Amino acid sequence: MRNDQLASGERPSAASATRPHIGERQLIWMMALLMALNAFGIDAILPALDAVAGDLGAQGNDRQFVVGAYLLAAGIGTLVPGAFADRYGRRPVLFTGLFFYIVLSVACALATTFDMLVGLRAAQGFFAAGIIALPPAIIRDRVGGDKMARMMSLIFVIFLLVPAVAPSIGQAVLLAFGDWRWIFGAMAVAGCVMSLWVYTRLPETLHEDDKQEIRIPVIARNMRKAVTLRETIGYTLGSALVFGGLFGFINSSQQLIGEAFGAGDRFPLIFAICAGCMAIANWSNSRIVERYGARRVSHVALFAFIAVAAAQLYFANQPDESLWTFVPLMAANMSLLGFIGANFGSIALQPFKHIAGAASSAQGFLRMTSGALLGAFIGYAYDGTARPLALALLCTAVLSLVFVLFSERGALFGPPEPETD
Repeated sequence: MRNDQLASGERPSAASATRPHIGERQLIWMMALLMALNAFGIDAILPALDAVAGDLGAQGNDRQFVVGAYLLAAGIGTLVPGAFADRYGRRPVLFTGLFFYIVLSVACALATTFDMLVGLRAAQGFFAAGIIALPPAIIRDRVGGDKMARMMSLIFVIFLLVPAVAPSIGQAVLLAFGDWRWIFGAMAVAGCVMSLWVYTRLPETLHEDDKQEIRIPVIARNMRKAVTLRETIGYTLGSALVFGGLFGFINSSQQLIGEAFGAGDRFPLIFAICAGCMAIANWSNSRIVERYGARRVSHVALFAFIAVAAAQLYFANQPDESLWTFVPLMAANMSLLGFIGANFGSIALQPFKHIAGAASSAQGFLRMTSGALLGAFIGYAYDGTARPLALALLCTAVLSLVFVLFSERGALFGPPEPETD
């Protein structure tokens, strides 16, 4: 076995022997940008929602379905690729997801009615779910323990740079070409670039000994285990709740910032500030998580999130709330999500080394569908103020704490975990 494989914890497979080995740094960038394709698919279209609504005749809050349909379908779709990736390998399933992402991006650009666009967006989210579900499984193939949390935090740093700039890219495309359809063309181009990179540089990370049978009882058993183990289910549900609040912000952000606060021309910048704060927090998490442990860091962050959400609710109920109180508090809570998301996900996936694909799919399904439905409900509750969002952020954070207490049997702030094979 090569020294770099030993250092990374990777076991060589027959397939990987014939392809270039990928180092840790390049793997982090690749997995981050794969996941970022979905973020780009969601956030790049946000500045164009007014144009989409006007062009295709969408009414009121209905424009949010362009985002909500993708999120919900992606959550449902994550249930599928993991089992196939545990049998046939990570690469074939990734390429399938990338193919559909590209083709359906082009199809969205050609949509002629709003209902057609929403349907195509749902199909795009569903069939491209592999590029959401598989990066954590690929990382789990190589490392475990708090080192996995560190790598996932670094992935989220890069991943979150895309939503920080995606609305600006979408707005630039809109200004340059004058048509929102070109934004979907940009998505297709990004998918082609990622496909080429994965094809030339990513080896197969699934070891032959870990391959699972494609049989319904086996798949059901593996997935059931991944979402019923008490030690992890609280973290899966907890992250679904807090990210449901984030999805609610994404769904309503264009209306909230543009209409409630009258800052539509500054929307890309404000969105970039919030997402950028989340990226910085993930980088900070990567520097401290192996020292203090994913549990300690994420538990402290969750309590802080609750406090900030309470402050958000207070200011949202004031008659003179302004952009200058809303943005700092929203940015603070998105920063705290940077200390919650990667750590909760790593803790939830930790016990499932040999069924990482199925576990990532099952947990991703539960996390994404719950979060997307909750986010759609929060977004559609938009009433011209920040009150529904603030109340939702506080309630979801408190419920998340309840689920974490359930998984930890009431004992929070556990010690660091060493890397495991």
